[in-house]
Amino acid sequence: MSTENSLPSSRTQVDYFGLKIPFLNHLRVVPEYAEGGKSRISLELKPEYENSFQVAQGGLIMTLLDFAMAAAARSSVNHQAGVITVDMAVSFLRPIVGTIVVEGVTLKSGKTINYCEAVVLNEAGEIAAKSSGTFILRG
Repeated sequence: MSTENSLPSSRTQVDYFGLKIPFLNHLRVVPEYAEGGKSRISLELKPEYENSFQVAQGGLIMTLLDFAMAAAARSSVNHQAGVITVDMAVSFLRPIVGTIVVEGVTLKSGKTINYCEAVVLNEAGEIAAKSSGTFILRG
């Protein structure tokens, strides 16, 4: 389920592993892969996505972590419909600037509930944020 690894135009509708997601399209999130219970997305940080410290705003990071986990959950069972976030916990470990890379993984996949984790990697390859979440498969 790979897609071309280039920044989408805000006017071009991007395929997010089989779904159209206007908010991610607006942010210009780049979907890299979602297969076998793993996913990877990226985003080039822009000034309008920064907080008052000139680093990635926390809500942006939470959005990316949430989607990476959801994409991993969908790919673990080849689920074409979306998933719904039941809960999510996030830890911010380092400031994030530059290119943001997020990797998600499904830890346990059930008939309707999936348990996932995701990490944000900074440009040095260090974990800058991490999350865990529970997702229900949409019927």
